[in-house]
Amino acid sequence: MKPQALTTLDEALAAVLAQALPLGVEHVDLFNADGRVLRADCTSALQVPPQDNSAMDGYAVRVADLPAAGMALPVSQRIPAGHVGTELQPGSVARIFTGAPVPPGADAVLMQEDSTVLADGRVQFNAVPKPGQNIRRAGEDIALASTVLAAGTRLTPAAIGLAASIGMAALPVGRKPRVALFSTGDELVLPGTVAPQDMRPGSIYNSNRYFLRALLQRLGCEVVDGGILPDHRAQTAEAIHRVAQDCDLVLSSAGVSVGEEDHVKPAVEQQGTLNLWMISMKPGKPFAYGQVFRNGQDASQGVAHFMGLPGNPVSSFITFLLLVRPFVLRLQGLQDVAPRATTVTAQFAWPKLEKRREFLRARHDGQGGLQLFGNQGSGVLTSTVWGDGLIDNPPLTPIQPGDSVRFIPFTELM
Repeated sequence: MKPQALTTLDEALAAVLAQALPLGVEHVDLFNADGRVLRADCTSALQVPPQDNSAMDGYAVRVADLPAAGMALPVSQRIPAGHVGTELQPGSVARIFTGAPVPPGADAVLMQEDSTVLADGRVQFNAVPKPGQNIRRAGEDIALASTVLAAGTRLTPAAIGLAASIGMAALPVGRKPRVALFSTGDELVLPGTVAPQDMRPGSIYNSNRYFLRALLQRLGCEVVDGGILPDHRAQTAEAIHRVAQDCDLVLSSAGVSVGEEDHVKPAVEQQGTLNLWMISMKPGKPFAYGQVFRNGQDASQGVAHFMGLPGNPVSSFITFLLLVRPFVLRLQGLQDVAPRATTVTAQFAWPKLEKRREFLRARHDGQGGLQLFGNQGSGVLTSTVWGDGLIDNPPLTPIQPGDSVRFIPFTELM
């Protein structure tokens, strides 16, 4: 059999993103909007601040009344935040507090630290004000009718606060993807069902199910637990068909290779389409994308996307971060799904000339450089906990101490 040509990671990513048409729109209140993707521009119906206001506690003054330090003036009014003063009369000052509107006639605010209250109630000023000093101008933060949040923004706590500042109570966001998560293999055992000392030979605990579910939930998905698929083709096909009826994505871990016990591939093919790629990356070589027809025959009654990940834990973890993550975000309406990488100095040697693009688990050493986890095997899940990101190393590229490498922090990927 002729070896299958390897697909580059960039080619595979472009292919799956081309299929990631955004799902529908729903409105959520601000308390539930964190992490969701905004699907329409958020436009301000007011200006912020609504009027000139004081940037600090102090005194609103007329600059012309205080040409020199040491002068004293009477206080004509007191303006707390939330209250509006009257026009400031020449030869007087207004006691004012942070956020309070600056009264007409005043053209500066002197902070209270530059003043002394005299026995007769007047205030002596130890500084000379400048026009506009300590005044926040109306609309300097947000102009009327301006777009404060653009469609396609993934909402953060700061963005939610910004929406609240212009009076928004709810926002239109991309619908949460509904994802069915399967694991495959008769060797898998769920933690808690069998004690370690009672594990039968050849069995392993199912770690993939747990970290994949957590990653999906962090991305805002509604997860349907499909359990563990047995090594049985008909049962696998029936389970995939069932969840495809009301899920947007079916995600499987293992079972997408071409071995005799890899039943996911033919199960998907018999009721949809499937592309199985051998991706030129390490770890994470086998990856599948396809569509499951909901009526079992064609796409006229709708489809569910299918993605198949490798079974080795680190391979499954990394292919999820690099391929499933951007796909799921694009389903929610996010356009910029590429993680931001940095350039960091390697403090280790990696002399291997690997033909595939490698993603090495590493972490910052506290001195501005990177250290490498000693065992880069695809089954060594401890490397993903020890590390704080991935070195994206091109094919046939050795690394020597002092070399600059491309580093993708896990904070960008999770």
